[in-house]
Parts: sequence; structure tokens; C-alpha cells
Amino acid sequence: MRTAIHFQVTGRVQGVYFRASTQAKARDLGLTGWVCNLPDGQVEGVACGSPKQLDQLVAWLHQGPPQAQVTHLEIAPAEAEDWADFEIR
Repeated sequence: MRTAIHFQVTGRVQGVYFRASTQAKARDLGLTGWVCNLPDGQVEGVACGSPKQLDQLVAWLHQGPPQAQVTHLEIAPAEAEDWADFEIR
């Protein structure tokens, strides 16, 4: 069963390859969706896949890439869509 989550990450998450690292991790896990920077310095995205795949992404998002400092992670259910890939917007 495919499901989706919306995530919003706060902290030192821009300028540290957070989007590219999230994309790589999501692709490794077989997820589809997108990730983008927000004007307020946060990173947001939507990921679609199995609950197990999404749990693995959420665990990774709590820390992110080595240079990042995640201070808050917000997760909410999202509508599953048929994206072909996981893209950076």
C-alpha cells in the first residue's frame, strides 16, 4: 500500500546539501515526491511510498546530511500522488 507524508524541517538545513541528500536518500529507498527550500529557511517536501520506506526516510530526516543541524521535524499525512521520481523543486 502506497501512502504519503508531508515533511517540514527546521534548523540549519539550507546551504548544507539537505535537498540533494534528501533526494538521494529517497531514491535509495524507492520513494517518489519532491523537496524544496522555503523562503523562511526551512526545507519542505512530500514523499510517497510504503509505510516502511517512509519510516526510514523520517528517521533519516531527524538528522539529515552531516553538515545539517535539525532542530525540528514536522510530519503530516499527505495525499499519495503518482510521481515518476523524487525531484528537487
